[in-house]
Amino acid sequence: MKILLVEDEEGLILTLTDRLRSEGFEVVSAKDGTAGFEAATAQKFDLILLDVMLPKKNGYDVCRDLRQQGIVTPVLMLTAKGETIDKVLGLKLGADDYLTKPFEVMELLARIEALLRRSPAKANGHSTAVFTFGEVSVDFKRATVAKEDSAVELSAMEFKLLQYLIENRGIVHSRDHLLDQVWGYDAMPSTRTVDVHIAWLRQKLEENPKRPQFIRTVHGMGYKFAE
Repeated sequence: MKILLVEDEEGLILTLTDRLRSEGFEVVSAKDGTAGFEAATAQKFDLILLDVMLPKKNGYDVCRDLRQQGIVTPVLMLTAKGETIDKVLGLKLGADDYLTKPFEVMELLARIEALLRRSPAKANGHSTAVFTFGEVSVDFKRATVAKEDSAVELSAMEFKLLQYLIENRGIVHSRDHLLDQVWGYDAMPSTRTVDVHIAWLRQKLEENPKRPQFIRTVHGMGYKFAE
């Protein structure tokens, strides 16, 4: 497994690099946002650890630009800020999870493991190569989505949520269950995270987001993908 660490604190780079390598990961580091973006687009990584406050280009811009390039590598953002607005912004721009500094290395490793386990790059045996519904086609192997033959930009987490719903279509999933199965870490801030991502998927994929045909709400229970 290969991890890109984009961080400008020398001490943290050394600490995390040593620990991650001791856990069997290959680690490549970049000390500013521009170098991090160039590395992420030039090489294939299994996960990106991305600091928010970086020289030259901040982590939010790096994450946004990577998603616009179609790179769906899981991104775990590291931030010294604890305000909710920063966390929401990171998730909205395509980050998969975040961790506020200072943090325990064991917690970081747990989140890395969860993200790698649920990476869309790891297609499981239950997915067909391409799944279509309405005017939408989902290519699981390439992690791409198109609507009426036009590409639809989804964050890595939006894609994972869509894939999970499709693979388990017809089954009602509670918000807590989706947090556990898709996000892979049960300490997310609230089940509201699921509602927000469902709303984004409907906005991008449903013909009428207010009356969704495929990504449906089962009142009092959760969500399901129509059979």
